[in-house]
Amino acid sequence: MGIVLSIANQKGGVGKTTTAINLASSLSYLGKKVLLIDLDYQANATTCMGIHRGSFEKSVFDCLTEEASLREVALKTDNPLIDVLPAKTTVEAIEEKIIMNTNRDFILHTQLDEFKDEYEYVLIDCPPSLGYVTINAMMASDGVIVPVQCEFLAMDGLTQLLNTIRLVQSKKKINKETLTIYGVLLTMLDTRVASGYQVVNEVKTYFGEKVFQTIIPRNISCSNATFYGVPVTEFSPKSKSSVSYRQLAKEVITRNE
Repeated sequence: MGIVLSIANQKGGVGKTTTAINLASSLSYLGKKVLLIDLDYQANATTCMGIHRGSFEKSVFDCLTEEASLREVALKTDNPLIDVLPAKTTVEAIEEKIIMNTNRDFILHTQLDEFKDEYEYVLIDCPPSLGYVTINAMMASDGVIVPVQCEFLAMDGLTQLLNTIRLVQSKKKINKETLTIYGVLLTMLDTRVASGYQVVNEVKTYFGEKVFQTIIPRNISCSNATFYGVPVTEFSPKSKSSVSYRQLAKEVITRNE
């Protein structure tokens, strides 16, 4: 049975998309079949998986407005173990359209339910907000991975995210389903700066065993890989970032087992 994991934090620039694409890539290297769902309006995960934004008509947002099914929208990538539900940057009033639906919290859950077991891992790259798109992602998920940047005010805003997770947990409980904080991922650690390690200690004190042992370092390879539209695990396999994401994939698998 496939496990669905949302990668969420309402703060932008914390590494959600980078984590989504490189975790997907690293899981595939370990032989896992992965579906990557791009729910971010910037559509960067779509681009970084080698899919040109003009090469498809329907996107995952058409699924959220029930104008298309997930199976219609899903695309193959150059990696035979990774499929993508792509996003488009031209999305008009998606939140307003969702809120008009009486089943608004469960649209993605309902569509994904009969589709997810074709994959071992479903990863959802959430937008930097806590609106109905993110709530749909969480309602469809078994767990949430929370990337936290190792910089000043890293914990700022996490209370709001945790409150949203609790809200979704209460709604899922009615259907006898659960949502866990699958793991907290420390990202963009600058090993030359002491304040980064202060954030690491602060996050570990607050979240305890929920924090992944793997810490993603700040590394120029990630930026360069994004520029070329590929995961860093393919662009620079021996870089510190690539090694870290492969370690993260092993941790994710271990927690699932």
